[in-house]
Amino acid sequence: MIFVLLTYGGWNEAAYVSADLRNVRRGMVPALLWSLVIITAVYVLANMAFLKVLGLPGMSGSEHVAADLAGRLFGQNGARLLSLLICVSALGSINGSIVTGARTNLALGMDQPLFRALGQWREKAATPPNALIVQCAISLLLILFGACTRQGFVAMVEYTAPVFWGFFFLGALSLIVLRVKEPHAERPFPVPLYPFTPLLFCATCLYMLRASLAYTGRGALVGLVVLFCGLIFVLLDYLKVPHGGGSG
Repeated sequence: MIFVLLTYGGWNEAAYVSADLRNVRRGMVPALLWSLVIITAVYVLANMAFLKVLGLPGMSGSEHVAADLAGRLFGQNGARLLSLLICVSALGSINGSIVTGARTNLALGMDQPLFRALGQWREKAATPPNALIVQCAISLLLILFGACTRQGFVAMVEYTAPVFWGFFFLGALSLIVLRVKEPHAERPFPVPLYPFTPLLFCATCLYMLRASLAYTGRGALVGLVVLFCGLIFVLLDYLKVPHGGGSG
């Protein structure tokens, strides 16, 4: 389920660019709902095709299921064409991740004085240059980490899965916390069946967090160590510890 649910992931990143929508209330909810419906339908139909053509033994013994399906139906050229389409699709996903990831670093720089360099915005290009550079450096380090392991892609999933589900849990929990702390604030997206919906989501995330830790092992520990290193900077900012030169 770790890899299956990772496949369905990505639709939620549309929420990261909600600040750029002209009408957030009308535009974001349909975008998220329709993306869920379309992605689920496409993946279910694709897996039905895999089972129909390759069968369960053929799927479990294949490292490139989609290419093997195309090769079985359309020959070697069909397998090459589908592999090319997958590469093009990956480029689109990378582009979206670059945009949303840099905005996360930008927000960090704007909120935390310790990382104010990340909060710089270049008006002419409408981009956060320092945030993009830092994101590039982190990505290259992750690629190097994956290249040093026997199975690079699996290592990346092991590295990110616990952090992924942990932050999903924190995001849902923050909804409940803000409802308690700011009960009269205007909510652009009223949550249906509150508090049952976020509580159910939190429970699911905790289960997947535990499952990912039990399944991935060492790779998960590396990701968690990097995550908890961030607490040092949070504490430094909280305690207002002076940094840099000078006597203060």
